[in-house]
Amino acid sequence: MPVYRSYFKAMACDNEVVTVAATPAQAQRQMAAAVEEVLRIEGKFSRYRDDSVVSHINREAGSGTPVACDEETGALLDFAAALFKESGGLFDITAGVLRQAWDFRTPRVPDESTLAVLLARVGFAHLQREHHTARLPFAGMEIDFGGFGKEYAADRAAQALRERGAIGGYVNLGGDIAAIGPQEDGTPWQIGINDPRDLGQLIATIPLTRGGLATSGDYERYFDLDGQRYCHILNAHTGQPVRYWRSVSVLAPMCIAAGALSTIAMLKERAGESFLQERRVTFLAVDPNGLIVNAVGGSPSAKETP
Repeated sequence: MPVYRSYFKAMACDNEVVTVAATPAQAQRQMAAAVEEVLRIEGKFSRYRDDSVVSHINREAGSGTPVACDEETGALLDFAAALFKESGGLFDITAGVLRQAWDFRTPRVPDESTLAVLLARVGFAHLQREHHTARLPFAGMEIDFGGFGKEYAADRAAQALRERGAIGGYVNLGGDIAAIGPQEDGTPWQIGINDPRDLGQLIATIPLTRGGLATSGDYERYFDLDGQRYCHILNAHTGQPVRYWRSVSVLAPMCIAAGALSTIAMLKERAGESFLQERRVTFLAVDPNGLIVNAVGGSPSAKETP
């Protein structure tokens, strides 16, 4: 069976759907369903959409009015709670307010007083949930599913492919990938991992048949100042950008899990390597000196230069 590809933009990135299908018509139905699912999730949960449930919860912050949450929203809030606990509070969906202090288009470090005001609005533990509702108790608080929304959408779009009969293929949302089966000849898809300091070059190629692959890094939104890189991944405790790994790529059964693990590893900085090894996942990370750290199923291998 031939391979069909569809390219589209959503969630502020370039995306691709790939499917192995018997006919062009079948492929088009499969790919259209996958794209539709991505757009549905973006519309429902994007903080940039005034009509999204996330924006609704944020608008009511401090008002005392609870916002109704359906089963899907509740499940994502449950997932956020699990990540908050697993990361020791570093992965916090209320930390998005810190972006008000950091403009990565301008090389400027915010002062401590500005960060202190925003940090007072950060804290997932403050989110109140009961009877299928959610409420933020303090004015100016926000939630943001950006830390796992794209990966969740990739998984859901991959499921849409499966439900319409796709026997192989993957969904790639800005480099976060959910695969449902191999190429037409049974071989894995070969997924390149970019050099975080030269995005036009690959440092590795990872075979992927099923499951998720996600990468977090310090190269998406950042600025360099006085020899230090300041990136968009922010520590919810200090309000400061992470500083250790250049990038972390993780393989997991689901893309949403791969993305969460790679982000937590970035947030944990030097301790991120042992965090991933303890969870026995396969990962590839680039350390501050540009050295690659590999582990297959949590078992480390030797470091090597890219």
